[in-house]
Amino acid sequence: MPKMRKYIFIVGGVMSGVGKGVATASIGKILQSKGFEATAIKIDPYVNVDAGTMNPTEHGEVFVLDDGMECDQDMGNYERFLDRDLTKDNYMTTGSVYQAVINRERNLGYGGHCVEVVPHIPLEVLSKIDKAAGKNKAEIVLTEIGGTVGEYQNILFLETIRMLKLKKPNDVVLVLVSYLPLQGKESELKTKPTQYAVRTLNSAGLQPDIVIARASVPLDKKRKEKIAFNCNIFEEDVISAPDVESIYEIPINFEKDRLSATILTKLRLKSRFQDLKNWQKLARTIRSANRSVKIGIVGKYFGTGNFILADSYISVIEAVKHAAYYFGRKPEIRWLDAEVYEKNPKQLKELSKYDGVIIPGGFGSRGVEGKIAAIRYLRERKIPFLGLCYGMQLAVIEFSRSVAGLKSAQTTEINSETSQPVIDVMPEQKKNLSEKNFGATMRLGAYPAVLKKGTIAHAAYKQHLISERHRHRYEVNPDYIGRLEKSGLVFSGFSPDRRLMEIMELPKSKHPFFVATQFHPEFKSRPLKPHPLFREFIRAAIKR
Repeated sequence: MPKMRKYIFIVGGVMSGVGKGVATASIGKILQSKGFEATAIKIDPYVNVDAGTMNPTEHGEVFVLDDGMECDQDMGNYERFLDRDLTKDNYMTTGSVYQAVINRERNLGYGGHCVEVVPHIPLEVLSKIDKAAGKNKAEIVLTEIGGTVGEYQNILFLETIRMLKLKKPNDVVLVLVSYLPLQGKESELKTKPTQYAVRTLNSAGLQPDIVIARASVPLDKKRKEKIAFNCNIFEEDVISAPDVESIYEIPINFEKDRLSATILTKLRLKSRFQDLKNWQKLARTIRSANRSVKIGIVGKYFGTGNFILADSYISVIEAVKHAAYYFGRKPEIRWLDAEVYEKNPKQLKELSKYDGVIIPGGFGSRGVEGKIAAIRYLRERKIPFLGLCYGMQLAVIEFSRSVAGLKSAQTTEINSETSQPVIDVMPEQKKNLSEKNFGATMRLGAYPAVLKKGTIAHAAYKQHLISERHRHRYEVNPDYIGRLEKSGLVFSGFSPDRRLMEIMELPKSKHPFFVATQFHPEFKSRPLKPHPLFREFIRAAIKR
């Protein structure tokens, strides 16, 4: 247990999507570089108990932790920046907080007292924050509150901050991340929306200690003065956060405005040392990369009206970037709609323009045959291919149909009556599905896998036993493994009892890189430690 515990809360103003998650992760990084143990918590204002049932097109990627918690994509940023594996205690929703309070009330945990929204909901939030801080042995705990100040959904979380700040005024810092619009090329940055966001906080009994001003361009002195004067803070408490080429430059940008010094002063702490050398080296590598590697991602969760929501695959994108930066390359990522290949197979030829192609995870029937057609094209033309989760299942189906002679091969997720179910729910899970106990059929979190020597996977990991994160319920049907292997498919990773196939690949004599995983390797990739499989995929793509 640390001798002291300090709290930093991060809230958003003006509009959503301003980068609170990355700001939280970046603050954690710079405090880490000053010698402090920091952890980060995300509070989602949804009534959902976790993120598992949230639509990825609306909410973005569902991130999975080692312990199986399905959570917000910002948790991935926390892990990547802090280089820490977080737990379920680092994530909460409105639904999970209310559930905990109701369960405690039902079990007489309040001793017969009346249970009220205030103070019991905020007190539960504080209890969860301290629990997470304790488990992570954190001296400083950062808590990001989802949504935007002024919304009904997060008012109780603002009340949580007010209560804690009243109790521990020297141990709490409130950071507002607010957006400054720029109207036209010749116009100035507008501070008025930020002023209104601060007044909204004031109405909730809160005054921000620091304002991080998000904008397309750096903040000038005039705007800093204006925000400081109208928002009742000092000029040095206004931090410029302009658009940058890479999110990994943000901690360095924050330090240009001495953000860590400002925070530590307000928390009455002194820096122990300073070490951002590796992060600065990464930023220089990103900026200096002048040769590109072109990667296509064939998916379906990025279309929202007339716009593209890349957040559906944020961990995949970042894992590609980590591996590309490792080789000093600039990643050029393109979104490829699987449904297009179903409607117009001639479009498949565009895949030849890419150095490598990824088929990510997903659920359901939409775009499936387009993905399968893409996989066949990549296999036959020896274009580096990496399949993730559903991407592996579809690669097995494609190989079964095209090579192993199983023309009707299918997953029972798409056709429960298929005569050749090469992908199926394991027998012990079918009872749960028939009883609509869907949660019990998901394989969630970290599971071990044994790697076969002499394979691409074993050469990448350089170890015999690995642990990776899962989020799926369908598996390669054990009844077909023998036939697939005889046809030339290599299962290079499998569960210790050999019942579950974790990695499939083709020998290098047949294809330069044709690898797919049942797990999600993207969840464990880090900026300074790219995931081994993404690293080798990019290596093959560069060689193409």
